[in-house]
Amino acid sequence: MPLSPKSKTVAQTLGLVVVMGSLAWASVPFYDWFCRVTGFGGTTGVSEVAPDEVLDQTILVRFDASKDRDMPWEFKPVERQMEIRIGETGLAFYEAYNPTDRAVAGTATYNVTPYEAGGFFSKIQCFCFEQQVLQPGERVMMPVTFYVDPAIVTDRDGQHVKQITLSYTFYETELPAEQAALDAAAPDADTTLN
Repeated sequence: MPLSPKSKTVAQTLGLVVVMGSLAWASVPFYDWFCRVTGFGGTTGVSEVAPDEVLDQTILVRFDASKDRDMPWEFKPVERQMEIRIGETGLAFYEAYNPTDRAVAGTATYNVTPYEAGGFFSKIQCFCFEQQVLQPGERVMMPVTFYVDPAIVTDRDGQHVKQITLSYTFYETELPAEQAALDAAAPDADTTLN
């Protein structure tokens, strides 16, 4: 039984809505994957180990820290910049301090500038890979181990990069369930002691 012109239009419209909705849903993970693979938008790479090749050529790496306006921590790089050889493993530290009277969890987002350097800047280990929880008054040093891939010197755009800025922004996140349970139990313990 053939569809009437109105039914055919409705079916085509619904099909278009389903296709567009599917594309919108898939666009976020696809874009994230694309940025990680290509370094687009300053997204850094992740690596298990540094490259075998270390060049005599150096590059200046600057460190930047910021936080969401609702994040109560203090957060800053320990050193503002370092010069490393391309291919060499670098180690930098960021300092975080929780001045509040409660445990606070946070997650860091990151990128590098200029964006052309994103595909050549790789992290081996980083505090940004996991959620961080700081207890009241706790101060911590958080390391990041990284390198700049030697391929940057032969890349059409990358070869002109003389300095890279690694930036982190911390956002407050929900406490892990076990920490939230401890915090919820703490007031009860205080009242039973009085």
